[in-house]
Amino acid sequence: MRIKTMVIIIITVLLTVVIMQNTDEVLFNFLFSSFRVSKLVMLLSVAVVAFIVGVLVGRPGKPRYIKGQDEEIENSKKPSDTLSDEDKNYIN
Repeated sequence: MRIKTMVIIIITVLLTVVIMQNTDEVLFNFLFSSFRVSKLVMLLSVAVVAFIVGVLVGRPGKPRYIKGQDEEIENSKKPSDTLSDEDKNYIN
């Protein structure tokens, strides 16, 4: 089993234990309103939102191609001759 998988399992177990221990209701203030909500619901919703944001931020994006970029890539692959004629004569 990979380290990443083990870390994810451990974090999930710890999150589950913390959420299940906090089932009492608390007063929650959001902007101009106040309401009573279970800590379990609030912690679970924050965890889900954080997971979704993490997935969206961590996923690889599509490569963006700019017009003429292919030509630059092809030109950069060619070996460039950076020595002047005078330097070549000196080396030889």
